Amino acid sequence: MEHTTELEYVGFWQRALASVVDSTLLLLIVVPTALLVAGKTDAGASSDLQGFMQLLIWWLLPAAAVLCFWQARQATPGKMLISATIINERTGEPPTLGQYVGRYFAYFMSLVPFGLGFFWAGLDVRKQGWHDKVAGTLVVRERKIRSATKVRQ
Repeated sequence: MEHTTELEYVGFWQRALASVVDSTLLLLIVVPTALLVAGKTDAGASSDLQGFMQLLIWWLLPAAAVLCFWQARQATPGKMLISATIINERTGEPPTLGQYVGRYFAYFMSLVPFGLGFFWAGLDVRKQGWHDKVAGTLVVRERKIRSATKVRQ
């Protein structure tokens, strides 16, 4: 028997697991950083500086981390754990930086109506959440398939 591979769409539950891993890792970085910075900026820092630091730590740092992982590995650590990658739905190649940025901001669209855009990946034929549809991306992994070897004549 020979093995070939094909891509399979990654569904809701596997993606939810990856999201829990990613969220946990981000919190392990963001919360201590926020506490450290809050302790240093409380003593005499202006509210504008504190506001900027909070924006930087709670919003920009996670966005930069996720976008860097997507650009470098086509996946976050959680997606790497489940052997999943993000691809361009039309070409099968890695998405462009613009697609990644659009996908990241479309997360908020998926989240707002009670997370329905994320749950959509469990209903969609190609397992796309709304953020994937907006960005033109798929979350896939390779699946090994057994195929019969040809008999030599």
